[in-house]
Amino acid sequence: MPDIDLSSDIDLSDVQGFILRGYRVEVARHFMLKVVDAGRARALLARLVSRDPDLPQLTTAAPWKVKPLVFLNVGLTASGLLALGLPPADVAKFPPSFQAGPTDPKIARRVGDVGSSAPEYWVGRLNDPASTHLVISIWAMSQQALEHGSAQLRVAFDPGLSEQSAHDAQALPRNKVHFNYTDSIAQPTIAGAPKRKHDLPDAQPEVATGAFLMGYPNQSKGIYAVSPDELTRNSSFAAFRILEQDSAGFEALLDDAARQTNLDRELVAAKMCGRWRNGVPLVLSPFDCSPEPPIPRHQINNFHYVDPDPAKDDTFGNKCPIGSHIRRTNPRDAAVVGGEGVGHKHRIVRRAMPYGPAYDPDQPADGHERGLVGWFINADLLNQFEFIMNSWVNRADFVRSVEGPDGDDPVNNISGQDPLLGINDTRTTTFTISAPAGNLEITGFKSLVTTRGGVYCYLPSVTALRYLASLPGSPPADGS
Repeated sequence: MPDIDLSSDIDLSDVQGFILRGYRVEVARHFMLKVVDAGRARALLARLVSRDPDLPQLTTAAPWKVKPLVFLNVGLTASGLLALGLPPADVAKFPPSFQAGPTDPKIARRVGDVGSSAPEYWVGRLNDPASTHLVISIWAMSQQALEHGSAQLRVAFDPGLSEQSAHDAQALPRNKVHFNYTDSIAQPTIAGAPKRKHDLPDAQPEVATGAFLMGYPNQSKGIYAVSPDELTRNSSFAAFRILEQDSAGFEALLDDAARQTNLDRELVAAKMCGRWRNGVPLVLSPFDCSPEPPIPRHQINNFHYVDPDPAKDDTFGNKCPIGSHIRRTNPRDAAVVGGEGVGHKHRIVRRAMPYGPAYDPDQPADGHERGLVGWFINADLLNQFEFIMNSWVNRADFVRSVEGPDGDDPVNNISGQDPLLGINDTRTTTFTISAPAGNLEITGFKSLVTTRGGVYCYLPSVTALRYLASLPGSPPADGS
């Protein structure tokens, strides 16, 4: 292992901003790019960190006095590193999942990209791993700023980079996503990262710096590193995803589930997610989305599932179902596959926004595609992003047996997959709403999310980006 400084001090000016902070913008555009001239592509990377006034600059995590109108971030695929001229021997030292990429059949099965979500059906040439070498994301405070920054970039792309596709996103009113839930509530608290005014208190432990930035101690006290050393410290990895959401299907599911259970459809929506659609967690308010007194916003993420006080404990999911979306993707202190109370050891940062127009229930068949597009950031794709998808989201047995005072076991209170994100077959799917008086089962629902594209990216630090920009000569023949 290379000699790496173990200091927890983070040089924020060396870290890509979206790893450690959210931008809270109105619109975004993600460019999928192929290297056609390595020298010119490297020159563009250099310009992105050169304070060039004619080009949007890479946004770092350093604090700003005035919020920028545009933000820019860069990711590189394994084939992109080769295309830029990084020696194959160095690329071979990057993590195996990153090298293989999400189109690899084993990885696609691992994360649930099967059936209609399989890579062969992906859009924007993302089904071909050799077509996307770089992903450049531009985030903006207005459509006008987005178009201006995009025009500058497109001039700079030519002739070094070929635009394969571009994918837009736009914030919905009141910070909603297309299933009408309030978004951007739960993000990990990263050790050493600066505190922001929008950060919400969280009952979970801080996550090790090294879970999101290479070169620092991670969850297991080890250090993620690549070769050469210049590419390690302050760099990270991410899964870029395009996820189409079936809003009409979800609303139909709520109607059917309400009939099956004789429960209010908004309570069913809350049970499936683990939060009411306004963001209030079921653990803190199991019967009312607007309790009196109201739950302060700074408390809506500050909860856990296991408590010695029976009035606060929800080990068996009587308040928030075991199989709900938020318990699968962030089980907090519950006993789950991977260990008891280790939810904080598999966290990811999500920087994603809706795409497509807001869903109008009066026009369910409007022909528009809509969903979520963006980044799922972590330093270890296998142990974080892929683990969550494979071991928690898509397993019916992701909880561990725990003996309750009355012989209860949370395993009995879970079935099927995540109704919001899982791989669901109408012939077999069930969702359990547990209660002391007896469990209720919702059956026969379909998948509501379809993967439309994905890329695994290395997120270079500013130091790493300058190193890549300075690579000599032409790339090897297999780097095209």
